[in-house]
Amino acid sequence: MGNKNTVYLTKQGLDNLKKELDDLINVRRPENVKAIKEARSLGDLSENAEYDAARNEQAEIEGRIKQLEKMLENVSIISDVGTDKVSIGNTVSIKYVDDDEEDEYKIVGSQEADPFESKISNESPIAQALFDHKVGDIVTVESPNGNYQVEIIDIK
Repeated sequence: MGNKNTVYLTKQGLDNLKKELDDLINVRRPENVKAIKEARSLGDLSENAEYDAARNEQAEIEGRIKQLEKMLENVSIISDVGTDKVSIGNTVSIKYVDDDEEDEYKIVGSQEADPFESKISNESPIAQALFDHKVGDIVTVESPNGNYQVEIIDIK
């Protein structure tokens, strides 16, 4: 699945990153430059907390801009996923073999993973175990807390 720098995103995830980058470049960066100028005008920079805070924020903004630009250079859009075998972009229903509990997860790139929305990273142990398997397959998930088995109930 691509090289290790590849960032897998849904169309929505890509739009969110572009919006964040646009906000950083066109809103936060100019506000920060203004804050630095204002703090500088207060005089002595050696004991100027506002100046230090503005410079720290500048480093965070510039770092995040670089990070987003690098991610956007290596982006791969998740689209047109089949439902015969599990892959990134699928929503998979599983049943835990030990206790008959069922769960449903959408497999997304690590940048979009959100356990509270049942979106799991393609790099997670459960996603790794499910890849390339079909409905009805029972797979072993290797987790730090010990291995367990799940059955694939549905792939969307």
